[in-house]
Amino acid sequence: MKKMMKAMAMAAVIMVAAAGSALATPSTQIWIPSTDIQAFKTVHLGIDSYIRVANDPNYGNNKAPNIYDLGLTFGVLPFELIQLEVGVDYVVNGTSYDNTPVYFNWKLGTPEDGLFKYMPAVAIGMFNMGTNNLTNQNILYGLVAKTLPVIGRLSVGGYTGSEHVLGKNQSTGMLASWDRSMTEISDKLWMAVDYMSGNNFNGALSFGASWAFTKNVSLLVGFDIWNEAKSGGKNTFTTQLDINLP
Repeated sequence: MKKMMKAMAMAAVIMVAAAGSALATPSTQIWIPSTDIQAFKTVHLGIDSYIRVANDPNYGNNKAPNIYDLGLTFGVLPFELIQLEVGVDYVVNGTSYDNTPVYFNWKLGTPEDGLFKYMPAVAIGMFNMGTNNLTNQNILYGLVAKTLPVIGRLSVGGYTGSEHVLGKNQSTGMLASWDRSMTEISDKLWMAVDYMSGNNFNGALSFGASWAFTKNVSLLVGFDIWNEAKSGGKNTFTTQLDINLP
């Protein structure tokens, strides 16, 4: 119990430091956060793109901006039961938001069966922590996840963010996902579907598949159906290159 209290105290100190220094993406499924947390002393490099698949009359020149994200996520706690990652992203989309393209994120959690048998994984965190009043979405979320035989892993949770940025009555919602390693086909193949409610910049239904070329390099290909075109823009085709640096 003393070790647990020390771990939680240390995690709280690191979280405060990370938040004080500020996103965009913590360890995710396709679009929403997952309960996975980057391992201690490892670094994750993510290179993501979201390309529009149709013209959009809600935007100038009938084209909503494509989104490009270069992110780094670091595992910072040397404990099995209490884990913490912090991250920073450089996000551009060819609009005025590119003037302040840096975002921060953090996630604290414990793995499945961590404290007792059959316990679900639990995670809390923040993402889209921008650097001014236009980009400070400051989305706080919580998730629980459990892996079931044959079915795969199911996750559910909720979020709340800045009403000033996300919109009145559109700053809270639910998170849900399914993901599974498709071992019947190949140990290298992983598939997922996730959903974030809300008619804001982030609300979407996403699905896709990932192929692991090596232990530390994988490529995800997916599709995002945005809940509200005026906020999220037209649907996007996404590619996500993930590289773990041990």
